Amino acid sequence: NPPNNSSFSPPTPPFLKKPRQRYVQKDGKCNVHHGNVQETYRYLSDLFTTLVDLRWRLSFFIFTLVYVVNWLFFGLLWWLIALIRGDLLHADEEGWTPCVENLNSFVSAFLFSIETETTIGYGYRVITEKCPEGIILLLVQAILGSIVNAMMVGCMFVKISQPKNRAETLMFSHKAVISLRDNKLCLMFRVGDLRNSHIVEASIRAKLIRSEQTKEGEFIPLNQTDINIGFDTGDDRLFLVSPLIISHEINEKSPFWEMSQAQIEKEEFEIVVILEGMVEATGMTCQARSSYLDTEVLWGYRFTPVLSLEKGFYEVDYNNFHDIYEANTPSCSAKELAARLRDDPLSVEDEEDKAGEANNGSAAEKLIRCVNRIYPCNTCFNTLADLM
Repeated sequence: NPPNNSSFSPPTPPFLKKPRQRYVQKDGKCNVHHGNVQETYRYLSDLFTTLVDLRWRLSFFIFTLVYVVNWLFFGLLWWLIALIRGDLLHADEEGWTPCVENLNSFVSAFLFSIETETTIGYGYRVITEKCPEGIILLLVQAILGSIVNAMMVGCMFVKISQPKNRAETLMFSHKAVISLRDNKLCLMFRVGDLRNSHIVEASIRAKLIRSEQTKEGEFIPLNQTDINIGFDTGDDRLFLVSPLIISHEINEKSPFWEMSQAQIEKEEFEIVVILEGMVEATGMTCQARSSYLDTEVLWGYRFTPVLSLEKGFYEVDYNNFHDIYEANTPSCSAKELAARLRDDPLSVEDEEDKAGEANNGSAAEKLIRCVNRIYPCNTCFNTLADLM
């Protein structure tokens, strides 16, 4: 059972490791910078995505710049039409019909461009029917203005409604743990959702990131290996209404199969976890990421329960979301543990029944036999035998 002190914190490792560079930050940001990109024109081929991915201050700057340049450009065209037609020189003459009434300078042409594109329509400056070139320019500005509005407003809308903000309410435990589940070593971490609106079709996957060297001598600095957390059984599909403990069974296909506690503490690796799903309100795909360094994977611990049954409902206590407690766990690798279990064909329950029927041995001796199957440790059992 977990201890009463919910603020229990694990001890520090027996030795200190030099700080490692994360591949993925705890908040999900990828710690990768792309440098010396030669073909920068590729960003312009997907201009919409490029604008959406910009920082907010750059987005506001480009948003303002595009509209101002557009108004200035068409204002210049209106001023050139007035200049070529002679409207600027004959504006005060009676009987002269200008292309645009009350347009007598570049400033008034710029204001007319703004009024035309934004459909403000003050009524002071207005185009006349005796100016075909002005009518054509009016059509062109109306069409291009609509395209600019659609693109810029669309970029801002997509940027505001991006599901990245939804990922802020998806939580990952600070630590990952390794302990026994049904006599099998399992790697576990906890995920939760703070919102009442749920993530639809939620799924989770994990990657092991570590440096490896092939048999041919090729060095792979950030090799990615899949960690099975249920994609073959469907357990990776989550109904994330309350916090869930995600479990990876360390079996023959696991990259941790031959790692003991000592090896886990000495190995350098990073576990990247990715939670995906659709936002219930918008239907957009949301992705939350986090990672665990080797120093954040603790051997011999379990997570403190956070779900309790109240009167008519279940309550989640997020104060204990990151809390763990110590659990009896063998320090050997999963491969060695499985071999020891295979050596004894009788299960713990069968051995207890057989010992009870034969009336052979005391209760303490039966306890030693049962525990010895799972936690073989000569020192521990010699001490227990001395106590008998």
